[in-house]
Amino acid sequence: MDLDRQQPLLVIENLHVAVGGSEVLRGINLSINEGETHVLLGPNGGGKTTLLNTIVGLPGYRITQGSITFKGTDLADLEIDERARLGIGVAFQRPPAVRGIKLRQLIEVAAGEGDHEVLLADLIGDLSLLKMVDRDVNMGFSGGEMKRSEMAQLIAQAPELTLFDEPESGVDLDNIAVVGKAMNRLLKAERVGKGTRAGLIVTHTGHILEYVNADIGHVLYNGKLACKGNPLDLIGEIGKHGYGKCVECAICQM
Repeated sequence: MDLDRQQPLLVIENLHVAVGGSEVLRGINLSINEGETHVLLGPNGGGKTTLLNTIVGLPGYRITQGSITFKGTDLADLEIDERARLGIGVAFQRPPAVRGIKLRQLIEVAAGEGDHEVLLADLIGDLSLLKMVDRDVNMGFSGGEMKRSEMAQLIAQAPELTLFDEPESGVDLDNIAVVGKAMNRLLKAERVGKGTRAGLIVTHTGHILEYVNADIGHVLYNGKLACKGNPLDLIGEIGKHGYGKCVECAICQM
């Protein structure tokens, strides 16, 4: 991929975010272009999920300084649903259960207009949803079923930027492979007149990268982006030296 020719989709500048009165993110600068898939690595508690939740617009995440711009629009004053309509999708690490709403119904709403039966048949086959589509969303679902449910909703929504919060968390190896295949389907799908979609994957273990191709990796350490480079190279260095070595940025810098 010729990344230099892609257009900026998400631009984060000097982002500071406080949660419950404590500053969690301290000066994040990140740009994701059309067609790029980025990976966010880092130890637990480093701010990875905070960054995703701030982009999505969940309550409780207060921007104290800096900005997030998506397709040239400042997200600061937009509600969650407005950000989704603008083209941002998210797969939560622990998606909520929704009583009274069937998975089939949620997929149809996410898809908007079109032939829902064809889409549903496709997703049921690819993601083994047959026993799930007529159940309340995530009610009694296993970890793998929840992740497959999330991927079905995202494929139906077809966002321009998808945020994945630890897609391998709580999932067995068989389901990781299914989820990874669905992620690739979503990220590499061509948009009419445009390039492929963009993604930001948060991962603690890096296991999902055995199934998903990614362009650029970042290490978020203690609320700051400490290093960036080839995702697999970063994981290799972290495995040898730990996250603390990334602060020096001597090996992995692109």
